Amino acid sequence: MLRIAQAEWVDWGRQTSEAPPASVESDPYNFPRVLAYWRAVPEGAEPIARNRARFRAGDPNLWREPAWSAAFISYVMRGAGVDAREFPPSAAHGTYVDALIGDALRFPGLAPFMPYEVAERAPQLGDLVCADRSSSPLASWRDRAADRGRFRPMHCDIVVRVEPGAVHAIGGNIRDAVTLSRFATDASGRLLPRGRGQPTWFAVLENRLGRLPPWSSPSRNEGPTS
Repeated sequence: MLRIAQAEWVDWGRQTSEAPPASVESDPYNFPRVLAYWRAVPEGAEPIARNRARFRAGDPNLWREPAWSAAFISYVMRGAGVDAREFPPSAAHGTYVDALIGDALRFPGLAPFMPYEVAERAPQLGDLVCADRSSSPLASWRDRAADRGRFRPMHCDIVVRVEPGAVHAIGGNIRDAVTLSRFATDASGRLLPRGRGQPTWFAVLENRLGRLPPWSSPSRNEGPTS
């Protein structure tokens, strides 16, 4: 998973959140990249058709909408061989976040991702760090569990490097590209609040893929095959 995310980042020109954009979504050269992300989610047909028409017409606003950050995360997961039952691909971060939280609550011993409060867990390689971009942001993943199914503007990134004082994470549709962001951490490695006007952290999703035995449902009507 990390190799796929990093390879995409390299293909976009090693863009960082602290530097001027090197390559953006509207560049026709990047058209097939974003197309591949949308093909990874069930909602992709309409955005693909709309932007193919723009491409043929020479429209400079390629892939400006809808946002493709969740499609990028879904593409990485699918490319890494993660089953759709373990990580439901979606064009909305809230859809897969809800599913991951739901599995963690129902099957804490087997869930492929485990949600933690930002103050509880120092992000590790492969974890998802998730923030709420709304004007009344969530403060906790438990708040999202109670808010399940309602649309919220969210964003999640994949942690690819950890160092004293910071974690580095790759996400899509940041500055119109696949971008590496640096997020400050405290002495214990936990995420610090972001600056004023920035999205608010509400969850660290521990990535347990490959570290657990295969799902074994307690009944025929529960678990990953339901």
